[in-house]
Amino acid sequence: MPYCVNCGVELSAAASVCPLCHTPVWHPAEAEETAQPPFFPTNREEVRPVSKRALALLASAMLASAALCCRILNFFLRPGQDWWLYVAGAAVMLWIWFVAPLLARRIPLWGRLTLDVFAVGIYLFVISLATGGDWFFHLALPILSVAAVLVFSLSFLLRDRRRSRLSGIALTIGTAGLFALGIEFFADRYLFGDWKPGWSLVVLTICIALIIPLRVVRRMPSLRDEARRRFHM
Repeated sequence: MPYCVNCGVELSAAASVCPLCHTPVWHPAEAEETAQPPFFPTNREEVRPVSKRALALLASAMLASAALCCRILNFFLRPGQDWWLYVAGAAVMLWIWFVAPLLARRIPLWGRLTLDVFAVGIYLFVISLATGGDWFFHLALPILSVAAVLVFSLSFLLRDRRRSRLSGIALTIGTAGLFALGIEFFADRYLFGDWKPGWSLVVLTICIALIIPLRVVRRMPSLRDEARRRFHM
């Protein structure tokens, strides 16, 4: 049995303090255990961030190898058709979308939108080379130009932080209706030489029908507050 080093009273084996004089009890076996390092580390360490340039190099190598392998495979499978251009165009588009932002420090919103539109244009141009048609300059490029103008305009309007979510949703729906109108206009001009409004007017009418209730809710405070509670807006 242990004894107190101060008053000599007998102590229990589990005692940490003397009940009589309140002197701390020292156990040599416990001192050896506490001298060992703790099981969990006491110092906080952070994982080093991955280098963006290394990640961009890895992604570039993967996309380039996929395009190169398809080019070699094209020699043996359907050599008369340049189907590997579909893969190469997709690889270029993905590189512009995901790898180019890694190499730049900071790209503004208009720069990202320009890159996205440019990437889609390159992909469609490569497909036109594979198919051997003139539809890129007469159909795809005008539609892509309309999409670029609408997306730039929508992004500029949505930059206003004072604009509510309901207004943003209404603007997005209206942009989709105008884009459908532009698609049918250029498709009819390319295929038939004349524009005969049809399905795009149906889409535009539906978009307008969806915008009207949103504007009504936006103008009425009671409905606006109820919509915020219901949809957590």
